[in-house]
Amino acid sequence: MKRTNRKLGPMTTAIHGGEAPDPATGASAPPIHMSSTFVAEDVAGFSAHDLGDGGEGFIYSRWDNPSVAMLEAKIAALQGTEDCLCLASGMAAATAIFLTFLSAGDHVVVSDVSYAGVAELARETLPRLGIDVTMVDMSDLEAVADAIRATTRLVHTETPVNPIMRLTDLKAVSDLAHASGALHSCDATFASPLGLDAAGLDVDLVMHSITKYIGGHGDAVGGAVAGRADLIAKLRKEAAIHHGGVLSPFNAWLIARGASTLPLRMKAHQAGASEVAGWLEAHPAVTRVMYPGLPSHPQHELAARQMTSFSGMISFQVGSAETGRSIARQMIDRLEVIHYAVSLGHHRSLIFWMETGPLMESSFRLRDKQLISYRDYAGDGIFRLSVGLEDAEDLIADLENALA
Repeated sequence: MKRTNRKLGPMTTAIHGGEAPDPATGASAPPIHMSSTFVAEDVAGFSAHDLGDGGEGFIYSRWDNPSVAMLEAKIAALQGTEDCLCLASGMAAATAIFLTFLSAGDHVVVSDVSYAGVAELARETLPRLGIDVTMVDMSDLEAVADAIRATTRLVHTETPVNPIMRLTDLKAVSDLAHASGALHSCDATFASPLGLDAAGLDVDLVMHSITKYIGGHGDAVGGAVAGRADLIAKLRKEAAIHHGGVLSPFNAWLIARGASTLPLRMKAHQAGASEVAGWLEAHPAVTRVMYPGLPSHPQHELAARQMTSFSGMISFQVGSAETGRSIARQMIDRLEVIHYAVSLGHHRSLIFWMETGPLMESSFRLRDKQLISYRDYAGDGIFRLSVGLEDAEDLIADLENALA
């Protein structure tokens, strides 16, 4: 895309960000560069320490690849950051942040509810490497402040949190982290780059599983971290080159193609989710609906202030864990439009029942109000529904049959 001094709209950015006509052929669509190596035009070493600022061209696809670089530029433009690093999965992106910016003896503060892989990494792997971990309710700013130490190097948040839809006041947490000299990273997968201006809220490293909304079609796995150029340069040398969890050029091409329609899809995801959430809230079998766009969400005020899209993720509860498991089995047999499957953010709707016993002690801190425990708020066991792009009336009919 040619440089312009004018800020482009989200649709234009999604389509043209990172892309330009192919200089060799004039092709309008970006090519896929599947080569693992590139002919060098100068003498160069083969070490991460020899990696310059990118002006020397491409050398080896573990270091950099034109198709991946195109996607990185597109995501950076969508997220409003200086640079971006794409990796093989969302977990590769999370691991990249932790293992690049933390060393033995350092301390990290992590949300007490996180994506399962991140939670297990924080509880099991990081302590084994000599990194101190404190899990904290990120909706409770006093608890966050109390958890930060002199050795804290990173505060890692997630908003909305998977799967209970709890929100974090990102600007407030950024201020707390930066006051102590720590970085603030955030997993914003549920919101997408268009649902949450995390960088504008002073988050240093914005992480996404690009398998989800950015790719949007359930056909490619990937992860991304967007942020300042100096931080992404450190991640590139450590995570991409040393850890080796690089994104394939073909997946980069697929995800970039999906990202081109992200603004249109997010509008449709939110519209469908709002309609389905309202219907679920009125259903007699449903005891609780967790959707930031509903006034009944305990942090709806924060959602309205912080999010530019409420996204398409809904969690809902149907009573006891036993009831949930029973209805889940019923859904497997009865659903015709919605797929009973893991993952989220795709063009087709997906639902999955999740045990939430380990989350029972988590909570919601309301502005100027007392703490609400997750146990009191939602009970044990929830359905996580990723509303796709189907007609809302068809999704409602499918759920009505499954819940009957």
